[in-house]
Amino acid sequence: MKDVQPIYRTFDELPVMLSIQTVAHVLGISRANAYELAHSSSFPAITIGCRIVVPKDHLLQWIESKLNMDGQLARR
Repeated sequence: MKDVQPIYRTFDELPVMLSIQTVAHVLGISRANAYELAHSSSFPAITIGCRIVVPKDHLLQWIESKLNMDGQLARR
């Protein structure tokens, strides 16, 4: 049986600590890409035991840091 992911309608409804699966859903990327992102040094992931979680408020800060001063997506 497949795990059912809860549906969140707003950012405020998300739990304080996000699983990698939830991060993938929020960012609209695959779970594999979310794990790759979580292992990058600039991403605010925390390892608790063998689980990787992301604090919701740090995810928002990370997203905001990716925006430039004009509110446009930063180019790599």
